[in-house]
Amino acid sequence: MNTKAIDAIANALLYEGYMLYPYRPSSVKNRQRFNFGVLYPRSYSEAQCGPDAWSAQTECLIERGSAAGSAPEVEVRIRFLKLVTRATRSQADHFQADHSQTDHSQADQSLADQGSRRAASCWQEAIECEVSGPRCDLDALAGRPIALPFRFPASREVEPLRGEDLGPVGEVVRIQESLEGTVEISAEPKTADLFKLRVRVENRTRFESGEGLREPALARSLVSAHILLGVDDGWFVSLLDPPESLKDLAADCHNVGVWPVLIGAQGARDTMLASPIILYDYPQIAPESPGDLFDGAEIDEILALRIMTMTDDEKHEMRQADERSRRILERTENLPAEHLRKLHGTLRELRPFKEEAP
Repeated sequence: MNTKAIDAIANALLYEGYMLYPYRPSSVKNRQRFNFGVLYPRSYSEAQCGPDAWSAQTECLIERGSAAGSAPEVEVRIRFLKLVTRATRSQADHFQADHSQTDHSQADQSLADQGSRRAASCWQEAIECEVSGPRCDLDALAGRPIALPFRFPASREVEPLRGEDLGPVGEVVRIQESLEGTVEISAEPKTADLFKLRVRVENRTRFESGEGLREPALARSLVSAHILLGVDDGWFVSLLDPPESLKDLAADCHNVGVWPVLIGAQGARDTMLASPIILYDYPQIAPESPGDLFDGAEIDEILALRIMTMTDDEKHEMRQADERSRRILERTENLPAEHLRKLHGTLRELRPFKEEAP
């Protein structure tokens, strides 16, 4: 699968809503994050009796290639974020209920006074994860579906914090919960030259539903989950604009929690993205965009101007909260004036004007 042309789009999906303006943990927008493409543990999802999904499914159509007797081969990649709970040493102890009565206020104040880049408050970072399946011959897959179990183990890392004088002022603890699930891949021949491909992703992580709270469940969830599909010796069929002869079969494709679109160079049909947010075929990142702002809309100019007007205290919190938000701030503060002007009033496409008949 050639991912060069699609990595920017896929990464934008991963971090959509990761941290919203004003990019501070204390802001209301960032107190409940990760609302797109979250696959929670099944027990949590079922206990909520609501829209919190524990699985996602995509179905799409693939036409057989021109080579006589050859069967299309597909690649499947599942990408998502796995959350990491980051806290100061005292907060991590409280998080794990080791020393619930210990007074750490003096140590926490010392950390804040040192102006560390890492926030003294508890915060959820994220790491990128991927589950890749083997190349699958669709003729063989039609007779024998496959299931791919995956598991990411729990971990705990401790990093020393040092002040401006390089002396120790505390520790940062990063905690990851275990995560496991299954990817099921199957195919169904619809005609001699057409297949329906189905990919289903399930979160099978153990979770005590009595814990109830969303934050512990998020730590065991697939966040911003999406599915990348590639094909050799075949072509994907657009589900948004299928040929007239395939419209009924396209309408019969059942997608749950994802929206499959063609992706890559305009007109190419070898790669499809099943996105947790609605996109059109061949989505593109605006070429004027100077970098990630964790917002899928083309409002880079507005966000850049708002960041520039933040107070020193707000910028300080933004720097401390997260490495990614710190990079946004530094990039925006150093943005040349001519680059900022390019963000204003961009005309995307010229179309011929047709006068209406009277």
